[in-house]
Amino acid sequence: MKNYLKMVLMGAAMFASASMVAQPGGGFGGFGGFQQQIKLETSKEWKDVNYAGDENAYHTCDIYLPKQEKASYPVVVHIYGSAWFSNNSKGAADLGTIVNALLKAGYAVVCPNHRSSQDAKWPAQINDIKAVIRFIRGEAKTYKFDTSFIATSGFSSGGHLSSICSVTNGVGQTKVGTEELNIEGEVGKYTKESSNINAAADWSGPVDVPNMDCGEHMSFGNSSPEDALVQSQRSVAPDKYLSVSYAPYIDKNDVPVIIFHGEKDNVVPCCQGKRFYESLKGLGIKTEATFVPEGGHGMGMYAEENLQKMVNFFDSVRKK
Repeated sequence: MKNYLKMVLMGAAMFASASMVAQPGGGFGGFGGFQQQIKLETSKEWKDVNYAGDENAYHTCDIYLPKQEKASYPVVVHIYGSAWFSNNSKGAADLGTIVNALLKAGYAVVCPNHRSSQDAKWPAQINDIKAVIRFIRGEAKTYKFDTSFIATSGFSSGGHLSSICSVTNGVGQTKVGTEELNIEGEVGKYTKESSNINAAADWSGPVDVPNMDCGEHMSFGNSSPEDALVQSQRSVAPDKYLSVSYAPYIDKNDVPVIIFHGEKDNVVPCCQGKRFYESLKGLGIKTEATFVPEGGHGMGMYAEENLQKMVNFFDSVRKK
């Protein structure tokens, strides 16, 4: 979209100095570079756990267990936003808002790093998140994970990865137009475990990548984050762009998804969330959506009411 990369970088710089004031408890889960100083109430935490069995920082995650100790906990994987440019922003992944709300509701939360678009092209990023989910199943006893419920959540590009997880249960080697790709990947040692999830939350995600110009007065610019992700351009490789979207994968058997998007988001247009919502609803998939009239890209999105909607949604899926 118009000046998208520049806007993301400028927004990140602004939040580095202002995020603690602009959002309660450290709200915005954006670009890495600064680490939020948030003290969470937990019974146990593990930092920099490598889920891939290698020595790469981009394959590490932080694990948080709720303050109230139990034998096991349902799990949510929450993914930071960075326009896919950061490979080490797990420490800034909405800790004071989304992560805190999930912990208080009794969910274990895993915040992973993943390869950036500078490290590897798509689908490496979703391969990494799938590996995190397999790791959760493979190490369930170690970290007291209840694998009967695993959900994903994410902001911005993290919302994109969360959403793609929701529509790709069971998708491995596949073909989108002329583009052949492996959504599952082979990261980590738990390749025999399932990467299926039970539900997802999408916070301001760019989920329909070929149509990022759906917003009013928005258009693709040069060197967009999407170009970097697929290492090409939409006009040159439309199938590569399509393979990053939810559209080729969605079907009636997909898991429930809750969507949050700001009507005044000038980085990822709200029509992205609305298109995803209508597609889910049209197939009869359990879904809810909150489109915040004054909400921006992270700004004004993390009201207590919205955080509770997310928790209630996950709770309802678990009970069903």
